[in-house]
Amino acid sequence: MRILILNGPNLNLIGKREPEIYGNQSLEEYLKEVSKRFDGIVIDTFQSNHEGVLIDKLQDAMGKYDGVVFNPGGYCHTSIALADTVRAVGIPVVEVHISNIYEREDYRHHSFVAEAAAKSIVGHGLKGYEEAVDFLINLVSAKN
Repeated sequence: MRILILNGPNLNLIGKREPEIYGNQSLEEYLKEVSKRFDGIVIDTFQSNHEGVLIDKLQDAMGKYDGVVFNPGGYCHTSIALADTVRAVGIPVVEVHISNIYEREDYRHHSFVAEAAAKSIVGHGLKGYEEAVDFLINLVSAKN
């Protein structure tokens, strides 16, 4: 089984950016740990601050990955194009947000990506990534 963990804008700053919200551990360090926890599962990671690059990565995931864990960052609130891509790729996508977007500023309360995703996990900190991988493993295993 192959899973892509895809991260959007500013997530490369986790560990430095607003530690009271996102914590002190870098996302890169954490995702290395996650990859080791899931024996027998190939987990690739990618981060970009650019919407078009994220769309390209989602499209490239077709036929290569069994599922995608996707933290679109602030693009979830603005990008219909990302939501359309999640719908189009034909593989399960789990949206993850480290903070609870529904308990933050009003403009963060709507996610276009959540409407298209198989599941949305918000507010569980970095552990949300592990929960998303678990969900995808169970979902794909149930289909096979």
